[in-house]
Amino acid sequence: MHDKPLLKSVGELLRRRHGSSGRTQQAGPDGFTLDGLKASGFIAGTLSAEDEATLADEVAQLLPHHWDLPTKSVEALTPVIDHLGGQPELMAWLDRHPGRARLIARIYVLLGHLDQYSDDPAVLAAVRHARAQDPYPVGLRGYLTPETNDETLGGLAFRIEELLGDNREEDATALALTTADWLRRAARNADTPSPDVREMGELMGHMHQDISEAAPHS
Repeated sequence: MHDKPLLKSVGELLRRRHGSSGRTQQAGPDGFTLDGLKASGFIAGTLSAEDEATLADEVAQLLPHHWDLPTKSVEALTPVIDHLGGQPELMAWLDRHPGRARLIARIYVLLGHLDQYSDDPAVLAAVRHARAQDPYPVGLRGYLTPETNDETLGGLAFRIEELLGDNREEDATALALTTADWLRRAARNADTPSPDVREMGELMGHMHQDISEAAPHS
């Protein structure tokens, strides 16, 4: 993963997103919970590389359900995050493990940036300009809010996470890539883009590349 998306402050990567309060989520795939013994072994530094990769995959499976996890999983996951140093460090750790863990980490970094840019006036102006040309770009119809406001980008983040929570990783990945590319183009085509908009466009280009590289290819 590019350093810049990880090092740039994006606030809470794991948070209750707009729209989630009305949604009933499961505790995890088929009631799946985090292996507390593996988590304890990881924190103690006694876990094998193979078991650490398995633990990373388990964590990645649970992240879309992070706000409604069973108590045992919370008790296992929280010390892992604390041991690593926080949520950005958690994503960096997941990113070191190819497969689902890396893909989910990179998608969550994108979600964090979407949340961050949700109420940025310059970014929203660039998005409004893009939607004046094409209100519902291919791949985003049914996901974008009718009006462009401070819920538009956060709403996309919620829909991506919702797809992950429904075990539709391929659809979530496609929406994440489409969103990143759309925002990259919106920044490029903005009228007199500000430094923040140019930075956002560059960042979305990096995120598109990172997620694309992590996604499974047929």
